[in-house]
Amino acid sequence: MIDELARAESAVATCADASVWALSEHDLVAALDATHRLQQRLAAVQLAVVRELDGRGTAVGQGASSTTVWLRHRLRLDVAAARRLVGLAASLDVAPPAVRDALASGAVTVEQARVIAEAVATVSARAGGEVADKAVGVLVDWAAQFDPTLLRRLGSRILDHVAPEIADAAAAAALEAEAARAARDRHVTVSERVGGRLRLSGTLDAETAALVRAAIDPLSAPCGPDDTRTAGQRRHDALAEVCRLVLRTGELPEHGGDPAQLVVTTDFDGLTRQLGAGTLDTGAHVTPEAVRRLACDAAILPAVLGGAGQVLDVGRQRRLVTGPLRRALVLRDGGCAFPGCDRPPRWCAAHHIRHWADGGPTSLDNAVLLCGHHHRHLHQTEWVVRLGGDGKPEFVPPAWLDPDQIPRRNHYHRRT
Repeated sequence: MIDELARAESAVATCADASVWALSEHDLVAALDATHRLQQRLAAVQLAVVRELDGRGTAVGQGASSTTVWLRHRLRLDVAAARRLVGLAASLDVAPPAVRDALASGAVTVEQARVIAEAVATVSARAGGEVADKAVGVLVDWAAQFDPTLLRRLGSRILDHVAPEIADAAAAAALEAEAARAARDRHVTVSERVGGRLRLSGTLDAETAALVRAAIDPLSAPCGPDDTRTAGQRRHDALAEVCRLVLRTGELPEHGGDPAQLVVTTDFDGLTRQLGAGTLDTGAHVTPEAVRRLACDAAILPAVLGGAGQVLDVGRQRRLVTGPLRRALVLRDGGCAFPGCDRPPRWCAAHHIRHWADGGPTSLDNAVLLCGHHHRHLHQTEWVVRLGGDGKPEFVPPAWLDPDQIPRRNHYHRRT
């Protein structure tokens, strides 16, 4: 075997030195097919070797903790690639010989072989070895037409083709088993990061996944040509918008149900100045810009402390745009007022044109509806919002964007 591999390596080296530019298009395509087929056949040999080495315990005998770790150093692979190689070797080891033969002949790719092996193992457990052998033949034929993703999809219903009399019962059993796995594996992990940030990870069952997608997908689309957020950033902001909407409903348990409350603790002199950096009840610090943005649609409870730190006074909630005032704002703006944005009113917060902390009144003439993205955008950039002569909001772009700084308006909501 070693001699044959040496000769094959020499032949490949000769091909590598060949001038492919001199080949015709027909020969180039033929060469591509041949190299791909040879690659799969070599993969079959490599997997057989890995399978044997793993079975003999060679890696442990040479001081490695596992075959995966040994392959990582021996072949200079990353951990994921080494683990995948061992997993493929193991799955093909228990697969019917026809699957290994198909890979060795170059009829299927490595990934197709894995898909076929997994599908056949499922069929064998449900319907026995005879039906599994039929499934191998059908799936290998399909592999000539379909990539691994489509092949996996077709393989999930292979019983419809090789054993239709038990397909429905098997599909129902598989669905129940998957539902049980999903119920068992469902979880969400919330990990605290530096600066008050959170890392979310987890696995959702199918029903919850559909609910989450239905809630955040409409809000994950770009807000317009000025929206430079990545897809991940848009999903992040969409999740925040959904949480804000839920908080506004007042239907959460006693622990929640109101918009975010920001308690600003300061001495008396601090109350006479503009809001500075803030501290959330989680202990995290936020920037002055974030404080001012949150204050647009949150309840502020200023707390005055004495010299010894005792609470002298806690002010009542104030300056929220609610009730008839918000309804009037919705009737005027129709949704996010930023030019080109189509976000509806329920996804919007009321922004004080002249900030409340700067002495701005809570009135229709000093408020504008903004979605979460454009609310942040207005606080963080040089855009300026004001009311035009007709009492409708207009936005003045920064000079670098428009040297003439011609005011812009949102015509979307008025058009609809």
